[in-house]
Amino acid sequence: MNTLKNKVQLIGNLGFDPEVRELAAGRKVARMSVATHETYRNAKGESVTDTQWHTVVAWGPTAEQVERLLRKGMPVMLEGRLVHRSYEGKDGNKRYVTEIVARDVRFLGGNQGGGGGGGGRGRDDIPDMEPMGDFGRPDPGDDDVPF
Repeated sequence: MNTLKNKVQLIGNLGFDPEVRELAAGRKVARMSVATHETYRNAKGESVTDTQWHTVVAWGPTAEQVERLLRKGMPVMLEGRLVHRSYEGKDGNKRYVTEIVARDVRFLGGNQGGGGGGGGRGRDDIPDMEPMGDFGRPDPGDDDVPF
């Protein structure tokens, strides 16, 4: 292994419809939340499910496809990089954020149709495993994230 990489891969469900904003020159950014689940047995032998929520940001063409194809509850697979950043909140306090900047997002699944109010989307307009990213495109700097 010559190079260590910052690489994240998740499979989970969207927690809400993607929030998309248009920035200068028509560039788009999408913010979404992805839930992952892990089930294990505790010391008493009881089954416990632990849910983790991950904030995900997608840029440019990936954001446009996320906006067009994904809705709350849909199962997705994504790949990207982990980013830690800080900013000053409206109250003047320093805030810290950890998020995944997605390079590739894919819809996984059968005939969910959105799971949580996806606007009547049918299975025919959502292809399985459609790639939504461009692995060769450089990601924007951390300062460009407006959330």
